[in-house]
Amino acid sequence: MTSLDLDLPAPPFEAIGVPLSEHASPGRQPQPSVPTSDDIRHGRPAFPVRPARRPYPNYRDSGVEWLGKIPEHWQVRRLDHVASYRTSSVDKKTQDGELPVRLCNYTDVYYRERVRSSDDDFMQATASPSEIARFSLNVGDVLITKDSEDWRDIAVPALVEDTADDFVCGYHLGIIRSDSLADPAFVFRAMQSMAVNRQLQVSASGVTRYGLPNPAVGNTLIPLPPLDEQRAIARFLDHETTKIDELVAKKRLLQERLAEYRTALITRTVTRGLPSAATLDRSLTSSQRRQTQCHTHTQRERERERERERESQAHLPPHLKPSGVGWLGDIPDHWEVRKLKWCVRRSEIKAEADDVETMRYIGLERVSSWTGRLSRLDDQQAPEPPESLSNSFAEGEVLFSKLRPYLAKAFCAEFDGVCSTEFLTLEPLDFEPRYLLHLLLTGGFVALVDSSTYGAKMPRANWEFIGNLSVPVPPLTEQRAIAQFLDEQTERIDELSAKVETAIERLQEYRTALVTAAVTGKIDVRDSATIKAASVRT
Repeated sequence: MTSLDLDLPAPPFEAIGVPLSEHASPGRQPQPSVPTSDDIRHGRPAFPVRPARRPYPNYRDSGVEWLGKIPEHWQVRRLDHVASYRTSSVDKKTQDGELPVRLCNYTDVYYRERVRSSDDDFMQATASPSEIARFSLNVGDVLITKDSEDWRDIAVPALVEDTADDFVCGYHLGIIRSDSLADPAFVFRAMQSMAVNRQLQVSASGVTRYGLPNPAVGNTLIPLPPLDEQRAIARFLDHETTKIDELVAKKRLLQERLAEYRTALITRTVTRGLPSAATLDRSLTSSQRRQTQCHTHTQRERERERERERESQAHLPPHLKPSGVGWLGDIPDHWEVRKLKWCVRRSEIKAEADDVETMRYIGLERVSSWTGRLSRLDDQQAPEPPESLSNSFAEGEVLFSKLRPYLAKAFCAEFDGVCSTEFLTLEPLDFEPRYLLHLLLTGGFVALVDSSTYGAKMPRANWEFIGNLSVPVPPLTEQRAIAQFLDEQTERIDELSAKVETAIERLQEYRTALVTAAVTGKIDVRDSATIKAASVRT
């Protein structure tokens, strides 16, 4: 091989329909295309931009302060007037003398809105005949979470869409079964709405774990339109939330592609060196770079640029050589390959009592996976560091987590502090610190370390294995250029990923607000639902 410009995946923006031009500048302001919950409450345009949803023509006071006005033909009823409620006592154990069943458990409800016995991924257990008779699931049942360590996870609902004779509700869940006055799909959406769900969250009791008393569910107030209107609202919300969910899925895909591109970029640059275009850019003076950016490229300017590139290429290594290391492949012929333990010094200085009390503590939860950055968790939220389980680190040292290395948690310290002993603290000797950080976050290195772990529940790697791994060692000047290049590029990618995450959060907020607005009668969706139903039939 004679070229360092090896194949690297293109940035994934246009691959899924996002114009690259929209992301070209990190400073570009995101387009305000996704509304907040205030937008839907005040009738402002929804996403995608369309005329505002109309309210009902006439309203009356609901008599409930938090609900306010409702359409004049609606009612407000207690849930136990339109549905029954029971909590399951079927645990996950398998006992002799009982019948085999499939359990719908807490996570099956928490992570999916629709429960289908045909999905065939439910836990196998046993139950007595009386438990099966009492807690078997019917189509149209609404399941809710009744216990949680976080009160915000109380009363998360899911709708049962198909069932089977051996399909049973598991422990920590409640079953809401509607009568003839309530449409199950509407009850499901009502339980999703902020207006109803907050009543149940407030009713939950506990300190470290919250539980929902049975009477609180029956006493919950829900707005109740006529039955045909309930069905129309449910159809409308099914249609609209599906579109929102599809858009969220596309944005999640973009985040995954960004993460893949980030890892590929780091691996290619750390093991092959700078792309020629990046090397050229760093060979230009500031005035030349400004001139290139600000002026139209005439023929003469293009010739000069090509000449500069040829000069720059003259300083690049013309050939690659086999590294002799499987995960590295070929490397530039002037680079060296050494064992990591020869290029760094492992620091194992235990933190003094005064340091633990006064210096900044970095636990595993403070470092984001694959990014080399600290999370946004406030210092006050981080757990107090146990004195006997803390090491000291100094500015310029690199921390690498030996616990669950597949999470790829590494951090280049910009300050002195103390950290969890689950971190290896490495003082660079032959490495630029940030080059070492990027090296430790390459996909091949992380995979190799992860393959060496021991322990099932808490897999760890040891320094003896990690220190003996062979790594590429470019000249220090080249390491600094690589580190600067990757810092700039990964910061840009991370900014884009953060913007995508913000858009997802706003879409999810809008989704919740839309459900609440439809279920409480703040918007009239009857005509929309009729049109949606007609389009489905045709």
